Amino acid sequence: MGGPETSAPRGERRGGLWRIGTPLVVLVSGALFAVSADNSEGTDLRPGRYTDLASLVEAEADDYEELQNRAATLKEQVDRLTEQVDDADVRRLRHEIDDLRDPAGLEPRSGPGVTVTLSDAPDDLIEQAAEDDLDVRPWVVHQQDIQAVVNAMWTAGATAVTIEGERVITTTGIKCEGNAVQLQGVPYPAPYEIQAVGDPEAIEAALDADPAVSGFREDAADPEIQVGWDLEVEDLVEAPAYEGLQDITYARPLR
Repeated sequence: MGGPETSAPRGERRGGLWRIGTPLVVLVSGALFAVSADNSEGTDLRPGRYTDLASLVEAEADDYEELQNRAATLKEQVDRLTEQVDDADVRRLRHEIDDLRDPAGLEPRSGPGVTVTLSDAPDDLIEQAAEDDLDVRPWVVHQQDIQAVVNAMWTAGATAVTIEGERVITTTGIKCEGNAVQLQGVPYPAPYEIQAVGDPEAIEAALDADPAVSGFREDAADPEIQVGWDLEVEDLVEAPAYEGLQDITYARPLR
């Protein structure tokens, strides 16, 4: 009988494992890369990731503009087809629509009015509030602040209102989104310029009487907060027609 078999030294066994394992790892990795490339079809496997607010705003604005263009094209098609319909009811309804375009905000308006600008507090005050572990909301502009100004303008009889140059209509949506405010789904950073066409004295009086607006103005006068408030009387305010998307889901025949 021969002597007992001796196992290979640890170094030799480790070298053997590496010789077998390394090609196997490379082969599996290559297969994974090939599968990823095939699935991605040349595109990013993690789309929609934004590194900063500017990129997000730009992307959202591009998407919104694309939807606007598509809606405008579809509207032109509907109008063209409607004009081809020789029907008394259709003609009557089109006249009613034309009469409602101006009050609905679909026609431009201009005239004397006011401009109100709301802005966040200076950065150093916001940073100090955060360092003091305070709620920083009083130091920034929120959707309710913008809405309060717009509502006061309507109360004063304004014939048209714009925010950041965009016409405000009955379906306009305003909401906070991070450190920006979304208008019709598009984010805008502060400051926010709100303009109204109407009697300047009446609008100023309505802004003075509104409790929510008065609260914001008190914060603006507080040296520890200093949110921005500015009101300018204008000889001419130009409010463009609303050209955004409308809440129309589908059309159906009259008969």
